[in-house]
Amino acid sequence: MAELSRIRKALASRFTEPVVRLLSKTPITPSNLTWFGFLLTIGAAVLIARDLLLAAGLVVLVAGFFDTLDGALARHTNRVTIFGAVLDSTLDRLSESALLIGILVLYAGEPSIWPVLLVGVTLVGSLAVSYIRARAEALDLECQVGWFTRTERVIVLALGLLLDQLVIALAVIAVFSFVTVFQRLFHVWRKTRVQ
Repeated sequence: MAELSRIRKALASRFTEPVVRLLSKTPITPSNLTWFGFLLTIGAAVLIARDLLLAAGLVVLVAGFFDTLDGALARHTNRVTIFGAVLDSTLDRLSESALLIGILVLYAGEPSIWPVLLVGVTLVGSLAVSYIRARAEALDLECQVGWFTRTERVIVLALGLLLDQLVIALAVIAVFSFVTVFQRLFHVWRKTRVQ
């Protein structure tokens, strides 16, 4: 699983590095990018609630790109701060929640309750994945393991929106989020067992 984390970082670096070099020559700060990505995600949530799924999918992809840029710019310009990390993490959680609430609004008028329940399960799984990492790292344990990090969740959700297959995307995110929860719990258990 450590190899998967390295592959993610290498891929992200390949896409973000040229943009980060350009942004580092401007007065744009990492926090500016964090807030801009968050506002884009709120816009995507509104588009979802209005059943404009294709447009929402495109906006989710753009917002996801900004989500990778803020940390990369902070590292490149030596502007990594504790507050910046907390802000980024908080807005990431709020962004995911906003998107899922947008989907909830979309499905609220449906005759079946199953899509609404699926949104709820997906929200719980997504937040649990992030919580375990935050809690572990607060105890000085590295915890980036797992198949379905935020990046994978955003990509699958964007594909579900673009292909108008939201229920399938939510089911995939829900299942693999809980797989990742167990992977991370096992990782933390293994690390703490030897201490």
